[in-house]
Amino acid sequence: MSARGGLFLLRRRSTAQENEFFSGHHNEGGNILLATKEYEDIEKKVLQGERLSREDGIRLFHCHDLAWLGALADHVRQEKCGDIVYYNVNCHVNLTNICTSHCEFCAFGRDAGDKGAYAMTKEQAIGLVREALKDPDMGGLHVVSGLHPTWSFEQYLGILQALHEEFPQLYLKGFTGVEITHFAKISGLSVREVLEKLKAAGLKAIAGGGAEILSDRVRQELCPNKATAEEWLNVARTAHQLGIPTNASMLYGHIETLEERVDHLLKLRNLQDETHGFQTFICFPFLPKHTKLGQRIKQTSMWDDLRTMAIARLMLDNFRNIKAYWVMLTVPVAQVALGFGANDIDGTIHKENIMHDAGAESPRGLSEDTIIRIIKEAGRVPALCDCNFNIIRTID
Repeated sequence: MSARGGLFLLRRRSTAQENEFFSGHHNEGGNILLATKEYEDIEKKVLQGERLSREDGIRLFHCHDLAWLGALADHVRQEKCGDIVYYNVNCHVNLTNICTSHCEFCAFGRDAGDKGAYAMTKEQAIGLVREALKDPDMGGLHVVSGLHPTWSFEQYLGILQALHEEFPQLYLKGFTGVEITHFAKISGLSVREVLEKLKAAGLKAIAGGGAEILSDRVRQELCPNKATAEEWLNVARTAHQLGIPTNASMLYGHIETLEERVDHLLKLRNLQDETHGFQTFICFPFLPKHTKLGQRIKQTSMWDDLRTMAIARLMLDNFRNIKAYWVMLTVPVAQVALGFGANDIDGTIHKENIMHDAGAESPRGLSEDTIIRIIKEAGRVPALCDCNFNIIRTID
């Protein structure tokens, strides 16, 4: 991989392993070297497989040696995952952008009657997927939407069931903890009952969005009209109990403190200890363009994006997969993030809308050939997988 932003990759030969790629500093024996003694205790913990504490996480967010931080995270990635980088061929289906939440950080949501507001019918959703199926490797759907003020739970459920019946071969991942909490409130059902109905309709996994920052202080200021931190965690916990895997995420770079970032990661880590149901973790940098919050908050830097990715890998020691979501990071930063702990680059993504409404500068989709090239340039092995991380084929 070529140098970007002053960062570089060093290649070393190990007698016991194939060539490995690490960001940062190395001695002749392949051990990571510190630029300063200040973080020697953390490095020792990581290399010995010990769990990092809250205080360790906060200290890492104040570390200015980004190359060392990336090297440490990449060491963990190598030990846990090897050189495989997962990708899939998938289609995003955003059923409606009409939403009652009015989150300060969102540019996707509209009120009914607003310019650009829409709500798909079953037929429109099926048509979108049928178009995406022109790609023979299409394997999964990612269905997320706004909280429509007049749609019943049965309407969402009906579209989901129609997609499953029309395309039974596709792995159906849908709805976030926020949406499922909303479904429970508008239907009078419990979260468990909602999840049971979704599962019976064909849902295989739950999307990781809506976690934002799991801090009631932050949520009260930015998104008071949607699920609380505990409600989001409860959906994930209940889903895991029912055998439904979920993803997890963090939206960072707005009003949260660094301590709140660490606390967010620890809440996810604690739940993963309890249920083992999270499949992957996704870092979402806040995209300020076209949002209310963007009038006072600037976009995150590449430096912060890579730092946060690396710290997520180090703190989430019970997560196998860390995703570099190219849609929000941009393709170049996502590629570099493969040297900062990430082993998952998401997928081709057919016509993504939510992040692009907020000013994402990445394409709305990538070809499979492009994703393979991105991974190979980083010195990794591309692995096409289904949405449950089962490898279909690797590309040498």
